[in-house]
Amino acid sequence: MGYDRNFPDAYRPNETFYLSTEERAELREIGKPETADQPAGTYAKKLLNRLLIPLAWNSSRLEGNTYSLLETHRLIESSEEAEGKDRLETQMILNHKEAIELLVDSAEDIGFGRHTILNLHAVLADGLLPDPAAAGRLRHMGIGIGGSVYHPLEVPQLIEERFDRLLASATAIDDPFEQALFAMAQLPYLQPFDDVNKRVSRLAANIPLIKANLVPLSFDDVAPDIYIEAVLGVYELNRIELLRDVFLWAYRRSAARYGAVRQSLGEPDPFRMQHRAALRDLVGRVIRGHMDKRQASIHVRDWAVGHVSEADRGRFQRLAEEELLSLHEGNFARYRVTPAEFSAWRQAWRN
Repeated sequence: MGYDRNFPDAYRPNETFYLSTEERAELREIGKPETADQPAGTYAKKLLNRLLIPLAWNSSRLEGNTYSLLETHRLIESSEEAEGKDRLETQMILNHKEAIELLVDSAEDIGFGRHTILNLHAVLADGLLPDPAAAGRLRHMGIGIGGSVYHPLEVPQLIEERFDRLLASATAIDDPFEQALFAMAQLPYLQPFDDVNKRVSRLAANIPLIKANLVPLSFDDVAPDIYIEAVLGVYELNRIELLRDVFLWAYRRSAARYGAVRQSLGEPDPFRMQHRAALRDLVGRVIRGHMDKRQASIHVRDWAVGHVSEADRGRFQRLAEEELLSLHEGNFARYRVTPAEFSAWRQAWRN
């Protein structure tokens, strides 16, 4: 399958829609915080400390990065590299951190122009490409897509032309959610850069959300295999339905995590309920053992290997690490630990 210009050209900004009227209305309702009418980026700047680690970790995880959530937390907060990890994985996460900070700090100036997208790629690709000059530069050569029969454009002049047309279409879209999904679909389809195209598309999807003071998209719990299938659907079939479903599901998760607290009860997570006793026991062990972040990361991983099925292991590990990161003096009693044990652990955790 080769690049079909009819696929992007068939999209007419504000006439063609990947999201229905009802879906766009729902996303605006759940994604609009109180700061929506303030200067661009106000909400993202307030949220930066809570957003930075999850977005950097989740976007890297979708590329196959094996850093755990706790290891990512230590790397970003304390510049501590995880033992036994490839340096490229470390660089990938640090690049995400810088790219997210760039978008948030420059919220009033960013957009779907060449300057933003080229520089976003330059930051995300820093130190990761064989040719350092390729960071922030449009592709000059042909590439193949692993695991796919799709072959992107190879002629540099055509890549340049299609890139400018893509950015013009994205800029012309009025609805920020439609802009975000358009970027997630069309940037990877064009493959304008030597590599790092999907990472650029995921962070670029946040540009209209940041500018409009909407809840950002952090890709919590998005399964890598489903995401890859969705992207392959775009590459090989020019179909966006699965990617749209992933986008909708992921944004609802992000809105629940970062949006305003609403007076309603959500549905309990069946997975968390199934592993409730194991999570309580494991977190309690970490606290009573006065483990720091490095020790806890190793212990959680090893415990999961011995007690949780391979299919559930990654999700269980993430849940346990999220529990540890969310502990405070008002919720530790549920893990059957004493105030003295919690205080001693908290001191080790902060060091």
